[in-house]
Amino acid sequence: MAAASAPFDARPLTEPVDKETVRAFARQLKQSGRAPSTSPLSIVIISIAGLFFLSVFGTVFSSIFGAFLVAGDSGPRAMFAIIPFVLILAVIAMVVVAIVRGFGGQRERWYRLDRFARANAMSYVPAFTNPGLPGMIFSIGSSRRSSDLVRGERPRFVEFGNYQYTTGSGKNRTTHKWGYVAVKLDAPLPHIVLDATGNNGLFGSNLPTGFDKDQRLSLEGDFDRYFALYCPAGYERDALYLFTPDIMARFIDNAAALDVEIVDDWLFLYAKRDFSTLDPRTWAWLFSVVGALLDKLAQWARWRDDRLRAQARSTDAAAAAPAVDAASGTANPASAGAAPAHESVPFSPPLEQLRPPPGVAPQGRRLQKGVPWVAIIIGAVVVGVWLLQFFGGFAGMLFNR
Repeated sequence: MAAASAPFDARPLTEPVDKETVRAFARQLKQSGRAPSTSPLSIVIISIAGLFFLSVFGTVFSSIFGAFLVAGDSGPRAMFAIIPFVLILAVIAMVVVAIVRGFGGQRERWYRLDRFARANAMSYVPAFTNPGLPGMIFSIGSSRRSSDLVRGERPRFVEFGNYQYTTGSGKNRTTHKWGYVAVKLDAPLPHIVLDATGNNGLFGSNLPTGFDKDQRLSLEGDFDRYFALYCPAGYERDALYLFTPDIMARFIDNAAALDVEIVDDWLFLYAKRDFSTLDPRTWAWLFSVVGALLDKLAQWARWRDDRLRAQARSTDAAAAAPAVDAASGTANPASAGAAPAHESVPFSPPLEQLRPPPGVAPQGRRLQKGVPWVAIIIGAVVVGVWLLQFFGGFAGMLFNR
């Protein structure tokens, strides 16, 4: 993220660029391994397929046109028969032009986003496979890939990117696309999800993961109109500590269209659209959202999980318990690490006066997933309809005999 003193500069996204400079930049990216290069195998396959199609097309066209010439008909009928082939040739030309422009557009996109990142004190990464972030969308499916990553280091690490993954196989294979913002926090926090109500679909949440309804926490004011907040059982007071009225107001005013996830020491913003684009308005909106939230995230660094203090107390008590001498059956303080009587023991404050270390107890690190009842009901209805059709058809065959 650009420093607060650096103005937002969107000119590289729209100003004219030199084509040769763009091509040279793309070559540099590919040579350095920062951008995926075109696979030689794919080029060979496309070339062979193109030659095969052209040869078949040319053979059929020559045969039909030759038949008209042999029959002595080179007039309107012959010309009319040629029209479909001319149309096919025009479609082929359009596809070739689209492919060429697509490659050129990708190179120009890389160049513009890189210049935009530099102009705003950030860096650009064209693509990254299996980013390994702890957010819910990053552990689903296969072929996981982030693209067009724009990263900033000040005042804290922020990453804007597009992400996609694939689920299913064969005809049921589906590619899911998301835009995301990843913000590094100062300390680990409990797993909390804010499911934005404004982007839900007909069957409820658009998030890829559902959570147990018993973990939903209702907050004061109008917050529940914009977000459904989920936190681990027993962490309700911690969620209230983190989401003070001023922070709730920031989320409502700036991020009501986004789903939010806090997990480990990360804050994620999600939406089912590209975030890293060549649209200056999208970037102005995202920068304003992140800027509004960064101003409040520093106070989250003071949160501590009191459960860790209780765990440390039990561990310390277990370590301080005197061991039992196996021979005499009596306690042996020396074997438990107690100091000899003639040695002084340094003063240490009571354990209750020490702040817990940064971190989250195991029970607060991940939300419990819910049962996808909507999907189960829809699947049951589909199966029921299929069974009715199957047995109905089978019964019809029996009665028609």
